[in-house]
Amino acid sequence: MKLTKTLLTSTLLATSIFSFQSTAWADVPKETFELGALYYSNGDYQTSLKLWQPLAENGYAEAQYALGVMYFQGEGVKQDYDKAVKWYTKAAEQGSASAQYNLGTMYFSGDGVKQDYAKAAKWYRKVAEQGNTEAQYRLGLIYSLGKGVKKDHSEAAKWYTKAAEQGKVEAQVMMGDVYLDGRGVKQDNAKAVKFFSKAAEQGDVGAQTILGAFYEGKYFINVVERDLSKAKEWFRKACDNGGQDACNALRKLEK
Repeated sequence: MKLTKTLLTSTLLATSIFSFQSTAWADVPKETFELGALYYSNGDYQTSLKLWQPLAENGYAEAQYALGVMYFQGEGVKQDYDKAVKWYTKAAEQGSASAQYNLGTMYFSGDGVKQDYAKAAKWYRKVAEQGNTEAQYRLGLIYSLGKGVKKDHSEAAKWYTKAAEQGKVEAQVMMGDVYLDGRGVKQDNAKAVKFFSKAAEQGDVGAQTILGAFYEGKYFINVVERDLSKAKEWFRKACDNGGQDACNALRKLEK
C-alpha cells in the first residue's frame, strides 16, 4: 500500500474533506496545506511536517491523512505504525476515503498492525460505499471467507458485483465463478459467461482459458453451445498471454 510521492501529492492537493465555519480560517489551512504539499513533492519532508502538524492537531483532515502516510512510510519522521494509525483514524472519522482505505488495508494485510478482518471490513465498507472498487472487491473477499464477519455469499456477491461493474477484473472473475456455482445468487450460466467475458476482454488469462474450456465443452457441459472455433480463439489468446494450460489445450485441439 506504499504510495508514490506523485500519488500522495495529487491526492492531498485534490481532496477537500474538512470545512471550517470561519472563512478567514478556511483559507489559511488550505494555503498552508498546499504549501506543505509542494515541499513534500520536492522531498522536503521536514518542512512539510512543520506545516502540516499544527493543521492536523487542529482537525484538518487532509493534514491528518498526510501525517498518517509520512509515519507509515517513515518520510521525515521515524517510521511509526501506531502514529500512522492514529492520524489515519482521525482523518477517516472525518470521512477521508483515502484514510479509510489505508486503514482497511493495514488491518486486512496485517501491515504494521495485528491483522484484524473485522476492522478491515469496517473501514473498507465506508470507502466501498463511496465507490472504491478495490475496497468493494476486498469486502467481497472478507464475506466470502467469513473472516472477521459471518460468512455471507450473498453479501459477497453484492460487493463483487459493484466492483465488477466498475471494471475490476478480479471481481469480474469472481462473479463469473459465483454465477457458475450459484453461490449467494441463483445459478446462471449466461451471467457467468458474461462476467468471464468481461475479464477475458481485459486480458485476464484465467478468464480466457475458462471461456475456451466452456466452448470446448469437454469439462464444462452445456454452459454454452459447443464451438471449437471459439474454443481455439480463447485458448490462443490465453496462450499468447502466457497461459500454459491454454497452450496445452490448444495443441490438443489442433492435432
